[in-house]
Amino acid sequence: MKIPSITATAALLVAINPALAEDSITEAEIITAQNGWCDALVEISATNAKSGQAAAKALAESVIDSAYAYQMGPVLFKPTLTINPQTFRTTREGALAYFVGGDPAYPNDTGFALNDWTACEDDNAAIFISGNTASTMGKVHFTDSKGNVTTVDKTWQFVKDDDGQLRIVVHHSSLEHTAD
Repeated sequence: MKIPSITATAALLVAINPALAEDSITEAEIITAQNGWCDALVEISATNAKSGQAAAKALAESVIDSAYAYQMGPVLFKPTLTINPQTFRTTREGALAYFVGGDPAYPNDTGFALNDWTACEDDNAAIFISGNTASTMGKVHFTDSKGNVTTVDKTWQFVKDDDGQLRIVVHHSSLEHTAD
């Protein structure tokens, strides 16, 4: 299935200022970033199973530092399974607690990335690209070791940093609504 991309704004900006082309995000970069996020989540889970929570935490720290933009400022992160008053994770510490647990400041976090995930697949409904920013919306399917699949609705926004690396600045995830 061809994913609809809205790139007219980016094309217009490049036509006005060709120097913007080298800073523009491509659809291929977005797909690579999303696949990398999924691969990292599965690797954190596998590391936890093989080497324990401390090793999984060290890997999660590295993943967060390379994928998210916390070093640039607050990230607008709304994880799937958080509750009030700690629904939003705008700090690196909050994101880390969500992914691997073990932080007394976030007592309800047990570690989403530690749920024995064996596969993760991103299924974009649409991608919007405008210069050095891009947004995606779609589904992410997580499979655990028993073959159970959990599907979430996911919205990401990426920016390209000064080094040319995509960084997540918005990450919203929620369970699919099911009719009763």
